[in-house]
Amino acid sequence: MAATPENPAPTTPRRKPGRHRGEGQWAVGHFTPLNGNEQFKKDDDGLNVRTRIETIYSKRGFDSIDPNDLRGRMRWWGLYTQRRQGIDGGKTAILEPEELDDEYFMLRVRIDGGRLTTEQLRVIGEISQEFARGTADLTDRQNIQYHWIRIEDVPEIWNRLEAVGLSTTEACGDTPRVILGSPVAGIAADEIIDGTPAIDEIQRRYIGNPAFSNLPRKFKSAVSGSPQLDVAHEINDIAFVGVEHPEHGPGFDLWVGGGLSTNPKLGVRLGAWVPLDEVPDVYEGVISIFRDYGYRRLRTRARLKFLVADWGPEKFRQVLQDEYLKRGLLDGPAPEQPADVWRDHLGVHRQNDGRFYVGFASRVGRVDGATLSKIAELAETHGSGRLRTTAEQKLIVLDVAEDRVDSLVSGLEALGLKVNASPFRRGTMACTGIEFCKLAIVETKARGASLIDELERRIPEFDEPITININGCPNSCARIQVADIGLKGQLVLDSEGNQVEGFQVHLGGALGLEAGFGRKVRGLKVTSAELPDYVERVLTRFQAERTEGERFAAWTARASEEALS
Repeated sequence: MAATPENPAPTTPRRKPGRHRGEGQWAVGHFTPLNGNEQFKKDDDGLNVRTRIETIYSKRGFDSIDPNDLRGRMRWWGLYTQRRQGIDGGKTAILEPEELDDEYFMLRVRIDGGRLTTEQLRVIGEISQEFARGTADLTDRQNIQYHWIRIEDVPEIWNRLEAVGLSTTEACGDTPRVILGSPVAGIAADEIIDGTPAIDEIQRRYIGNPAFSNLPRKFKSAVSGSPQLDVAHEINDIAFVGVEHPEHGPGFDLWVGGGLSTNPKLGVRLGAWVPLDEVPDVYEGVISIFRDYGYRRLRTRARLKFLVADWGPEKFRQVLQDEYLKRGLLDGPAPEQPADVWRDHLGVHRQNDGRFYVGFASRVGRVDGATLSKIAELAETHGSGRLRTTAEQKLIVLDVAEDRVDSLVSGLEALGLKVNASPFRRGTMACTGIEFCKLAIVETKARGASLIDELERRIPEFDEPITININGCPNSCARIQVADIGLKGQLVLDSEGNQVEGFQVHLGGALGLEAGFGRKVRGLKVTSAELPDYVERVLTRFQAERTEGERFAAWTARASEEALS
């Protein structure tokens, strides 16, 4: 039976009331709220705020919203207040929340498994144009985000999304967030196993379920049967990675405890093999451990990665088996090294049915509603009406007949979307940044787009795989620690001593089976204005000094600080 404040876990005796000790774990009797976030969650489930939005706030306007709903529970329905325009990065950590809040919202549409139909994409595009001033960003978690949303319009937006099978339920908040899935699930010629049925069942059982709507922090998950390891499994709270068991056939290798932000940790293997039909049960077991044993005392230590680090994989697996699954898990093999260094499925690829899928890139995930509507038209004309978002801020059109591929590519290129993209267009990601995010210190999207243009102009001959991830603050929504070049936004001094926007540089991070965090060179910071010069300089040195076949991350590990500066 699930542990709740009303029904504590039966496996551990509840402590006698008295002075608080411990980390706020429900399973050991610590139900007293330890911070403001835990208090507002105890006062009312975040899922309940939808009724107030529909019946009160959308009718009475922004000023009627309760502060605990505004900056807390509304996240359970994908809503964050956006940054008030004109507030510079130096004030991000100084101003009170009400001073940073604009009277508009970011609204996140969750797209589990990255799966979209042309009808859904068309509706997303129409909502963007009618209610969001044309905004619609592709995220690195396969979602689409709007900005400039008015609270008065939210019920109508929900009605339109839900009419085509889309949702914003638990797209944010201390909840089970969107489930990442291979964007080529069910169609890739090299697929080990299709995880789509497991994603559907997890979504059906657990998303919007009050038993899992009060977690210590967010819970990020991924399911992929692709040998390309295309869902960043290393940095999710739970990930199921496709593997072939020598005795039992295709299934999934179980990983837990990954996450970035200011205290990054890579996920760890539990050494357990999970068949497809057991994935939802194992997911429930892991998320239940997080709910019951997760640390709630400090928000900075409330992610699952801290519990996994303290327990270790052996204890975590034992608790999962003994207390939650009530059975053992089979041991299984680790995934193999991917054959392709790129994991974004960009370009033209043959499907398992002889048709083709076509992956393409905007610049740093920045698109707009009008463009999305045109993509929907192209996909409908050239494919079967199916598209996918990726975990790399890209889009894919599925089921394209061979004689329609060239026409589709031409249509996408006419929209400024690249199928045969440069390494810079392909490998550069950026978070929302100071344009809309209240946590950001620097601008990111426009900076990333201009950096791509500059690098394509300056070093057009560069053809090595490279990832450049740009983040507006230390929280690493754009995965700075695991990029070849990770850029963490902060204020720096320019050559004349003025405080300006800039970045701390991380070099040589990577995902994959050789995953690791980037190297920080002592004192290496660049201003935003200097960024193209710096990246050009370090990539040119890499080209000059690398050995045959050497990747950028390997070169940075052995290069001198002078070469990296």
